[in-house]
Amino acid sequence: MMHAYVFPGQGSQFPGMGKDLYRLSVFAKKLFEQANEILGFRISDVMFEGSEEELKQTKVTQPAVFLHSVIAYKGIDAGRPDMMAGHSLGEFSALVASGALSFEDGLKLVSVRAQAMQKACELTPSTMAAVLALEDAKVEEICAAIQKESGEIVVPANYNCPGQLVISGSVKGIEIAVEKMKAAGAKRALVLPVSGAFHSPLMAPAREELTSAIESITFYNPTCPIYQNVVAKAVINKEEIKKNLIEQLTGAVRWTQSVQAMIADGAYRFTEVGPGKVLQGLIGKIDKKVETEHVD
Repeated sequence: MMHAYVFPGQGSQFPGMGKDLYRLSVFAKKLFEQANEILGFRISDVMFEGSEEELKQTKVTQPAVFLHSVIAYKGIDAGRPDMMAGHSLGEFSALVASGALSFEDGLKLVSVRAQAMQKACELTPSTMAAVLALEDAKVEEICAAIQKESGEIVVPANYNCPGQLVISGSVKGIEIAVEKMKAAGAKRALVLPVSGAFHSPLMAPAREELTSAIESITFYNPTCPIYQNVVAKAVINKEEIKKNLIEQLTGAVRWTQSVQAMIADGAYRFTEVGPGKVLQGLIGKIDKKVETEHVD
């Protein structure tokens, strides 16, 4: 039976995040100061003292969650993990934790990704919506029908757990989808307070910038399998990892399927490392029999 480590994505940030890590560890303080230098602004000040609004800025949110997760992981004795995964942005934390990327390069990539995604959001008004208690197949069918009938982009974006799927697309497409999901029997279908359509074709403008950044950085084969979002299976080859990171920008986060694959491959214990306990909750809904815990 195996032990898996998982890392959260955007949305798990909170005011004061990482402050205790900085205060209690000389090593953590050094990494935070190194991050401030790399990013060119004091992200640690925003994390520790900033408001919820300030933390929501894309250039802050993604590096902040990454930093909290990676620094927390480096502060624990994880032994030799059997497998890892990260939800969306969290995949970069998993890659650093597994040795596939250096801390510095991981942070640079996350920063490039955040800014490229923000630019893509500004090009086309777009959004996301959560759909609760509707079969995945039905959600997929409705999205496909809307695209065919209206030409609006609407796609499944985050398969979070059974009965919780987030869709992504144009503002008009999501508006149509919300009504159709409710009519089809969804318990809830609500537009999320996000700045754009992440994990959809509308993120395509960010691909070139991220691809260029990824190709300029040295990747290594990880020390344990990484279950990547877009393929929902174990990956250990650095070239495949790079390809999947790029695909993730416009492809769906198959979190449910990734966790199921990890369990099928022997995972019985999951440790979420980083801010919040979102993944711990989702994993419990995917399979009630596995052990879950949280480290921040």
